[in-house]
Amino acid sequence: MSRRGFWVRPDVRARVLAVPVAVALLASACASPAASTGPSGSAGAGASGAISSPAVSGPSAAGSGSAASPGGSAGSSSPVASGALTHLTVGLGYIPSVQFAQFYLAQQAGYYRDAGLDVTFQNKIDPDLVVLVGQGALDAAISDGTSVIPAVSQGIPIRYVATIYGTFPDIVFAKATSGITGAAELKGKRIGTPCKCGSSWIMLQALLQSAKLSTSDVQVVEYPDYSQEAAVARGAVDAATGYTNNEPLQLQSQGQQVTELHVDQAVPLPGPGLISSTKTIASKGPALRAFLAATLRAMQVIVADPQKGLDAATKQVPELASQQALQMTILKATIATWSSPYTQAHGLGAIDPAAWQASLTFMSSLPEHLVPNPVTVGQLIDTSLLPGS
Repeated sequence: MSRRGFWVRPDVRARVLAVPVAVALLASACASPAASTGPSGSAGAGASGAISSPAVSGPSAAGSGSAASPGGSAGSSSPVASGALTHLTVGLGYIPSVQFAQFYLAQQAGYYRDAGLDVTFQNKIDPDLVVLVGQGALDAAISDGTSVIPAVSQGIPIRYVATIYGTFPDIVFAKATSGITGAAELKGKRIGTPCKCGSSWIMLQALLQSAKLSTSDVQVVEYPDYSQEAAVARGAVDAATGYTNNEPLQLQSQGQQVTELHVDQAVPLPGPGLISSTKTIASKGPALRAFLAATLRAMQVIVADPQKGLDAATKQVPELASQQALQMTILKATIATWSSPYTQAHGLGAIDPAAWQASLTFMSSLPEHLVPNPVTVGQLIDTSLLPGS
């Protein structure tokens, strides 16, 4: 977490941790850990928290009553029917944060226990989460969708089972006074980024490509210490990569007006979501289905009343209590990322196969060879655990 209290994804630290040789390419491709900062639909909207509340099938979001049939079609196959709790170990991103409020609320309000689950959380960086889920050491984890594609291409047996971030959290941001209003204005500009790796680097290439540009048309300046926001503030670079509920909020807190460039309309890259292994899906399907439904239930509650999410996060991470206003701003920006036109039409958690196909096609075209072996969308996603499936 930065000195201002904003959670920062440790992209570069991911590259220096020991990762099995078999997933060395994955560590390079997916160096940004899982629980991203979250995007809003447009510049400034994240801080307002404006979002529609799409319907989610399954238990009611009201109150804290039993979720005896949390998985929609799971019905009596739910582990709660047997009276015994099923243990699940779930990986979250590197630093406990308000951005995991839905998981904390579901735990504290008893949604998981009502669903027959005993859930334990572990905080790790994204490449480690991908590997541990693939090995079965974790039952599920939140991970970048852009991590799933190279991982599956390399034979790691994971599937993306639910969308958490309906809009892609990585953005390019600049001061409004820069004159940058779209991707085309980035030509010839200095762009700061922590490293030429991870989801932000993939996003930047997609954004530039949407304006028929490439990274050779801009001057990339690397900031391994994550000081690209400060570089924008002092004018050392014209723009930088970041996350919609992180760096723009920092600049706004300093009285700056900020422009955000989002990639969703150019290439619908898959945002962070929940992953599990094919073996775990086969062996613990009802429990995973119950976990997803309880988590989505908590998301609905927080959409309706963000204070409940902030209270849960503060209880889980007590140091957040000294920054209530700031943390609420971050949470509202995060809530805005949960929604997209697709999830508004199909419910929170829904996975858009067409968007995944577009992402797969784009990532397969990148010069880094992030997709070394052919893979299909059907090998990347699994919608069978979603409510109503």
